[in-house]
Amino acid sequence: MTPTVLFVCVHNAGRSQMAAGWLQHLAGDRVEVLSAGSAPADTINPMAIAAMAEEGIDIASAQPKILTDGAVQASDVVITMGCGDACPFYPGKRYEDWKLDDPAGQGLDAVRPIRDEIRARVEALIAEIAPTGGPAA
Repeated sequence: MTPTVLFVCVHNAGRSQMAAGWLQHLAGDRVEVLSAGSAPADTINPMAIAAMAEEGIDIASAQPKILTDGAVQASDVVITMGCGDACPFYPGKRYEDWKLDDPAGQGLDAVRPIRDEIRARVEALIAEIAPTGGPAA
């Protein structure tokens, strides 16, 4: 069974898109990746795109999407990044709130540490929900 992870931030333009990019890149087809925002922006943050491009990950073609109940219901893990009460809660889902600085309006030098912290958190998440090797759980 492939776990589904939903990353949510208000605009779905920075943190959640970088997290989705990392998870897709690092876990491949071992995890289904979704992202959404409670008030999606029109476009992805260009500094988030640039920061991820430095790591060889292209998120430029991603589009901010509106958060729906269906996306939450389809997910095994819901990771919020500052959207608070806008995220619907369903029993039986795993919820985590990642406290991360908002890259909106920041330069590349400020976005890089956010990108790197997201990578570390995504790597830890993958180790928990989609480990490689060993007997199947």
